[in-house]
Amino acid sequence: MAKEMQSSTMSGSKPTASTQAYLDIAEIKENTIVMKDGSLRAILVVSSTNFSLKSVEEQNALVNAYQNFLNSLEFPVQIVMQSRKLDIHAYLDKLRSTMQQQTNELLRLQTQEYIEYISKLIEFASIMTKTFYIIIPLSTAAGKTNLLGKITNLFSPAQQISGQQRGFNMSKEELDKRVNQVASALGGMGLKTIVLTTEELVELMYNSYNLSTASPIRIQSIEDLELAGNE
Repeated sequence: MAKEMQSSTMSGSKPTASTQAYLDIAEIKENTIVMKDGSLRAILVVSSTNFSLKSVEEQNALVNAYQNFLNSLEFPVQIVMQSRKLDIHAYLDKLRSTMQQQTNELLRLQTQEYIEYISKLIEFASIMTKTFYIIIPLSTAAGKTNLLGKITNLFSPAQQISGQQRGFNMSKEELDKRVNQVASALGGMGLKTIVLTTEELVELMYNSYNLSTASPIRIQSIEDLELAGNE
């Protein structure tokens, strides 16, 4: 019995490495992901467009604009698509409230039919939303320090912190220029972009590495669907 308790204690004392230990992310601050090698990442969420519903001329114009956008880039970008289950129950509740306040009988009946149609649709099928992201990187020399610099930082931690912040600010300015360039080019194609904030970056990273516990996207109104594509 004593041996079993000792064995249990020894096995329980082994520390379990968290997911963060295996990631290359050092921290997330000021709407920017800081990697362990000192490089930076900014993430844009991009609206979608229904390509198949456009005319042939519009399709060709979009393809040419996208080709020009890629050719104009002097730095690499990563395009990521994420699919998640869509929860529209809050949206349906809002429609029911609107229906009850509706004085026009015809509009009230049409709203009721629409609610019943959507309710049956989500009963038999899961509605997924596709979100598109563009990851914009910037490599820096922040993570490279020579021997003299390491010795100086050892005896002057305040100077090290101040130098790191100055280096981060300078690098972020360059990264912001890249973000503006990408956003402007996509805007010329009729696509809307939003730079993810620090809180949104943390949530995106958590949901990306915890798919089983990630909560569905909850839609309050139809305007919330503007930056997402549904299927």
